[in-house]
Amino acid sequence: MRSSAFDFSALFARSLPAPAVKWTGAPRFSFVGGNNDPDVVPVDALRAAADSVLSREGNALSNYTVNTGPQGYRPLREFVAQKLKRDAGISCTAEDIVMVSGSLQALDLVNAVLCERGDTVIYEQDSYQGSINRMTRMGVNVVGIPLDEGGMRMDALSNALADLKARGVRPKFIYTIPTVQNPTATIMSEERRRELLKLSEEYGVPVFEDDCYADLIWSGKRPPAIYAMSKTGGVVHIGSFSKSVAPALRVGYIVAPWEILSRVLSLKTDAGSGALEQMVLAEFCKPHFESHVPVLRSALRSKLETLKESLNEQFGTAAEFQDPPGGIFLWVKLPDQVDAMRLYQKALAAGVAINPGPEWSVDAAHSKSRIRICYASPSHEQIREGIAVLAEVCRAEFGVPARSANVQKRA
Repeated sequence: MRSSAFDFSALFARSLPAPAVKWTGAPRFSFVGGNNDPDVVPVDALRAAADSVLSREGNALSNYTVNTGPQGYRPLREFVAQKLKRDAGISCTAEDIVMVSGSLQALDLVNAVLCERGDTVIYEQDSYQGSINRMTRMGVNVVGIPLDEGGMRMDALSNALADLKARGVRPKFIYTIPTVQNPTATIMSEERRRELLKLSEEYGVPVFEDDCYADLIWSGKRPPAIYAMSKTGGVVHIGSFSKSVAPALRVGYIVAPWEILSRVLSLKTDAGSGALEQMVLAEFCKPHFESHVPVLRSALRSKLETLKESLNEQFGTAAEFQDPPGGIFLWVKLPDQVDAMRLYQKALAAGVAINPGPEWSVDAAHSKSRIRICYASPSHEQIREGIAVLAEVCRAEFGVPARSANVQKRA
């Protein structure tokens, strides 16, 4: 790359985030990112779908919206509507859906429609790093609500809403990942979802439901979406094919009242998310989605078992975690003396990439000794070897004891 003698630094917008670090290749053991199992990507079926749909209607790529309008490729929107009805109980049509470039663009668009600098939003205390960072960059105040094994605690939410109302603050929304929560992997019960909607309606604060992990529940059974349970329409629902098919396809969707979607479309300045990906997905999903996802779940659950065994073998009781009901990550509590931010740096130097807990929490101190381990992408052998290296770093840097020979493995 040619170096530039021109100095741009004085011209940069003051609101820019920190510069990106130049990519130098993946670490030897990568337990980060929302990647998926490379062995379960349905390559042959996607290749056949691409050939079929391009042969049939490839000429439509001459139009920015492939002749189906700015909300996205209509056959895919129709599939999403059918899938949401079957799996999540959501009654909607293709007209209630906008296709976007992954759930990250969905976050950006909904945030831009509803939030301005100085506004307040409510989050689960531990939450998706990418969403927290977006609020920080926008100058939006985030109020964190503690979680337990059932997800966001409704007593704490009720108290927070009452306190904000007493101070004359009306939050713009309550952001939740209720189904395989990121990073805790909890699932909010149907009863708790009803309580959430009751509080939402009582205080006039909408719910922003991020449902991108809902396909990855081991049992295949999930509570109805909060969107499906709402009687007032005060819910915005987003989802993605990144976790169920392939992250690099970058296809997600927003389901919301037209009052929201019309504003989303006016902000969506990309002249339509990638149509080829949408066309291929629509062609693939109709015959293959229902049979593909159970295969993916089985592969992921097997890797989770390898990860749990490796943590037990290397850390014993020094690594605490709940057995997640689905997903691609494990939320691990290490001994209090472990500084997860420092561990992240030391582990990376040793070739192991992890997500430090403070970056996944509204309250960094709360998650000081927690790490998020994504197990979908590495092989079983890489999981075993990587956790062994991580344990060595923990012992050398923080004095975390090796697993005693008489410590029993946890179930």
